[in-house]
Amino acid sequence: METRSKSLLGDKMEKEAYEFSILRTDAGGKQQYASYRVPKDRISTVLEGLQYIERNIDRSLTVRYSCRMEICGSCGMEINGKPRMACSTIVSKLHTDRLKIEPLKHYRVVRDLVVDMEPFFEKYKEGLPFIIRDDDGVYDSELKQTPEEFKEYEKYSMCIKCGLCLAACPIVGTDADYIGPAALAGVLRYNLDSRDRGKKYRLDIINGEEGTSRCHFIGECTEACPKDVDPSFAIQLLRVQGLKHEISRIFRRGD
Repeated sequence: METRSKSLLGDKMEKEAYEFSILRTDAGGKQQYASYRVPKDRISTVLEGLQYIERNIDRSLTVRYSCRMEICGSCGMEINGKPRMACSTIVSKLHTDRLKIEPLKHYRVVRDLVVDMEPFFEKYKEGLPFIIRDDDGVYDSELKQTPEEFKEYEKYSMCIKCGLCLAACPIVGTDADYIGPAALAGVLRYNLDSRDRGKKYRLDIINGEEGTSRCHFIGECTEACPKDVDPSFAIQLLRVQGLKHEISRIFRRGD
């Protein structure tokens, strides 16, 4: 009877806890999985589960996060084989009690679930993600824009620089020099901005070998994006812009 009671208690505990299997990487680069049991009534998101582990089980677990509301883009990681934001991933919606948590692919792991994002931001800067003007920069008032003009690029301005699209992109996994979907979506965002005059400079950059031509239109970047930016479609629009730009250059050379 006592054995039966212990068995029932164990079954109950099994059903009332999630198992987090986390790929840990120490300072020396050694990797191994570590498993933790997290009570179901203490969490709703993956990030809350990681915080529970960090605060109550293993203080050495290294996780990067800040806003906890899918704005800062800090807590991207591989969750059950897909790049996701830990703060907005509801554990119950994964429909499993066992979670496999790993650092984002295609990035250098600093420690545990923290990766080096510097290459991501370097690529993003390559696309000149700022308004470029062809005047003296002296204005009597702000550069005005209609709601309709804002709508043209609003979707592409929602990027939170989380880097999930690069982790999902198979091209990034084979070509480290590819500028990537985030930077290309950023290029389109500024090319569509009515206040900008730098379109030709950006198109010269992304028309190169490591720009839009490297995209195979697989669409994994769009699927991974937590803010529905749709970088895959942005790249196709950029290809059209780039083609028009190259054709105009040919005609200019002929003048």
